[in-house]
Amino acid sequence: MNNKIVGKEYFSENVVRLEVEAPLIAKSRKAGHFVIVRVDEKGERIPLTIAGADVEKGTITLVIQKIGVSSTKVCSLNVGDELLDVVGPLGKATHIEKFGTVVCACGGVGTAPMLPIVEALKKAGNKVITVLAARTKSLIILEEQIRKFSDEVIIMTDDGSYGTQGLVTNGVESVILREKVDKCITIGPAIMMKFVSLLTKKYEVPTLASLNTIMVDGTGMCGACRITVDGKTKFVCVDGPEFDAHQVDFNEMLMRLGAYKAQEVEAFETYKNSCK
Repeated sequence: MNNKIVGKEYFSENVVRLEVEAPLIAKSRKAGHFVIVRVDEKGERIPLTIAGADVEKGTITLVIQKIGVSSTKVCSLNVGDELLDVVGPLGKATHIEKFGTVVCACGGVGTAPMLPIVEALKKAGNKVITVLAARTKSLIILEEQIRKFSDEVIIMTDDGSYGTQGLVTNGVESVILREKVDKCITIGPAIMMKFVSLLTKKYEVPTLASLNTIMVDGTGMCGACRITVDGKTKFVCVDGPEFDAHQVDFNEMLMRLGAYKAQEVEAFETYKNSCK
């Protein structure tokens, strides 16, 4: 299978949406599933949540943020180019049922994996309130698509350039204080999910977090994605990516996420110099 790119769109300078041919994955994926992609033979294996799928066209949608060498290489591909590997669907699908009122809290590119979850929750009969948060207006993505399946959308920006000035937690708390919330789902940077979790624990709102750990093989063999949940070791790639947020050791997860920061910076500088 050639994994050809058939569509490309820039959400911002550093966030790209790719539509990729993957008919078998498109047919079998569910909300919450992810794929692992490799751009070329020397590329890292990077996990990307499936933001959408078109079964008739046989395509899946991926949203990628330029962070390091591998993600920059993926974002530089154009329509007609091919990804070397696209493996999936991986992980466990989101458990969807009629919970009642669900708050979906997403930050930055976390909106992309949240989109199919919001759609599935709405189709299951839930009242869905989505909080979209970012540093500034230009980093708010997929707002129109999220509105299609949300009863209400609250937008929070750090600088107040769009919506209400404040953090995602301000938006979530405003909903909890005015009405009963039966479930919260959060996707975004690890530090954001940590503070959403601390907030919802205070108000005793059951919360799921979709975790974004370092992964290598995606099948539970390498152990790179291990985390501690309720004192037990779990693997995000096969046991997750979603876990009870109130049981996750976010401090350990944040420490492990930063394990290769120096090497990532060095590799990116080398890559930029080679491009020149």
